[in-house]
Amino acid sequence: MAGKNKAIDLGNDALGRLILRLAVPAVVAQIINLLYNLVDRMYVSSIPEIGTQALAGLGVVFPITLIVSAFSNLVGMGGAPLASICLGEKREEAAGKVFNGGVGLLIGFSVLLTVLVTVLSDPLVRIFGAPEDCMGYARDYLFVYGCGTVFVLLALGLNPFITAQGYSLTSMATVAIGAVINIALDPLFIFVFDMGVEGAAFATILAQGVSAGWVVLFFLRKKSRFRFRIRQWIPKLSIAVRILALGLSPFIMSVTESAIQIVFNVNLKMWSHDNSDYTAALTIMLSAIQVTSLPLNGLGTGIQPLISYNYGRGDAERIRKTVLRVGIAAFCFSTTMWGIAVFAPQVYGILFNASEAVMDILTRYMPFFMAGTICFFAQMTFQNVFVALNQARISIFLACLRKLILLIPLCFLLPYRFGVAGIYYSEGIADMVAGITTALCFFILLPRILKRREEQLKAAPSEEGARSGRG
Repeated sequence: MAGKNKAIDLGNDALGRLILRLAVPAVVAQIINLLYNLVDRMYVSSIPEIGTQALAGLGVVFPITLIVSAFSNLVGMGGAPLASICLGEKREEAAGKVFNGGVGLLIGFSVLLTVLVTVLSDPLVRIFGAPEDCMGYARDYLFVYGCGTVFVLLALGLNPFITAQGYSLTSMATVAIGAVINIALDPLFIFVFDMGVEGAAFATILAQGVSAGWVVLFFLRKKSRFRFRIRQWIPKLSIAVRILALGLSPFIMSVTESAIQIVFNVNLKMWSHDNSDYTAALTIMLSAIQVTSLPLNGLGTGIQPLISYNYGRGDAERIRKTVLRVGIAAFCFSTTMWGIAVFAPQVYGILFNASEAVMDILTRYMPFFMAGTICFFAQMTFQNVFVALNQARISIFLACLRKLILLIPLCFLLPYRFGVAGIYYSEGIADMVAGITTALCFFILLPRILKRREEQLKAAPSEEGARSGRG
């Protein structure tokens, strides 16, 4: 991929430099995304007289916005690795068809979700548990957000196709531009224009609109290897199925984030007898989970183009070396964050200005809640490698394992034995089991996957263009 404008050669450049150039921007983008979400909530909570209710309204809407953005992962995180594999196989036309098929899917999902969210904004916030005193704020924010769904899906869904070409800094800039504009517009719309919660929503969709424009302009430039071809926006069924099958794993991971928040809140309300201190402690613990998981997820998604490209060209040794280096880095990071959470949970309490009662809950339960984060290096990183290797079935299973198969049932069952403590125990147990399972699957299956790929290329190199290394 040598070329102008800092393009990189995924097949020949030094691995250490490639990993840094791909992974660091992806990690930074995840951190930026986390920070601007937190700042957004801080502004809303500062609205005079209604700050608490407005913040609660955003809390109800947040899982819904996660589901909406999950559709961008379904297409972007499914299509980009397939396109990278095609590039590795030197099949530029096939890669372009995958890209344009993804564009068409994103536009289709945008239309459908815009109608659903705007028409059903009131019943949606009721289903997701909005209290009566914040119902209006939640509904107003969601309606405005729904009107900008197309911006959200195009910005987030097309961005992985930029990374797939090796332009990781441009991909990071997509997130950074949206974050900076959102942070700048929030106080203007909320306080100066006195638009309140609706102002926060307008700031968000305008920021996403600029990000979407930035992404679209990239694909209109000469340096992009993908070009918009309107006639290809209605993808062949085979292309659509392959994109959606591979994207199902990151889609499930995003959607279940909203599901588990609802499950946690429902069980805490019941088993703590509506004690808000336990909910506040959970919010801090979930923030600590994000501080650990998001950078690791960025690391895993950042190296996907490198893995996919070399899988397409059949360079197994380059894939092994990449996985080894990234695995060591991920393990060091997850171990460090695990140590802080388990042995010094007070650090997070201080950061979030926790009350004495909340700090006591953190000290008692956070070591159990965060016990499994030491395994996040496998859960987050290796699962993304499976996606990069076009292994749809195993990646879908691992995406379901942690939350749907383990965490949600444990969250309902353990309180009957341990009371409210069982809710916190469930996270640690699920993370530990899922992480160990992911690591075992990876170390057992990776050699087989690479060997099968080598045999495919040797046996039928001409046919491989059609199969593209099925998982």
